[in-house]
Amino acid sequence: MGLKSYRPTTPTLRYKQISDKKELTADKPYKPLTTGIKRSSGRSNAGEITSRRRGGGHKKVYRIIDFKRNEQNASCVVETIEYDPNRTARIALVKYENGSRQYIIAPNDIKVGDVLNAGDKASNRPGNALPIKNIPLNSIIHNVELKPGKGAQIARSAGASAELVAKDEKYCQIRLPSGEIRLILGECLAVIGQVSNVDHMNETSGSAGRSRWLGKRPSVRGVAMNPVDHPLGGGEGRTSGGRHPCSPWGKSAKGAKTRNNKRTDQFIVRRRQKKRA
Repeated sequence: MGLKSYRPTTPTLRYKQISDKKELTADKPYKPLTTGIKRSSGRSNAGEITSRRRGGGHKKVYRIIDFKRNEQNASCVVETIEYDPNRTARIALVKYENGSRQYIIAPNDIKVGDVLNAGDKASNRPGNALPIKNIPLNSIIHNVELKPGKGAQIARSAGASAELVAKDEKYCQIRLPSGEIRLILGECLAVIGQVSNVDHMNETSGSAGRSRWLGKRPSVRGVAMNPVDHPLGGGEGRTSGGRHPCSPWGKSAKGAKTRNNKRTDQFIVRRRQKKRA
């Protein structure tokens, strides 16, 4: 796993750095675990744009991922490491003792032939899923559940990881990738190790076309728009905005607190704005 650079025969290739994909062992997905997916292009069910700068891109097939690790206390063998166009992390096809197959988020440094387990009896090794209360302190984890049995919701993207920093009778303290420390029930499952494709953050596309293949549309600055389109738009000549940065709907873009969820405030031990210990 690493980055691949190119000889600068064109302006695009001069800065292009992408994954060499040497860790991949299959070029096609396991068909029974795939399904079609309709591209929303950032539109809601009413056809209105709710997520800007999305649209187009290459056609994709969705891979069904097992975020719950339902086969408890049953070992499985890693058959392939594959690319998934729907996420930044790599995925692994595993085969259980009963013959069933599932896709999981591939942990870092996992290889074909490795044996993985899930459940209370699983050992403390990368790729195994077990309740947080059974994991040693200061362990690096990913695919963390917020509710028992709901499936992994935290630390699922490429190179992401969380850290178990403290335990209580009922709750455990987890340091999230953002730096926030949060209380999570000890019954929730988490996977040991870090998510695969660690070098994803160091990739450089090099061309606008590759972004369009991924479904990313161009970003236009607010100050370049008209007043009808953005609060920062308009003015005679080139201006810097004349007010604090904001979204097209006037919501502050830098520094102002926007969180409004009192129901889960009690589970946050330390906010992400605070410096890490």
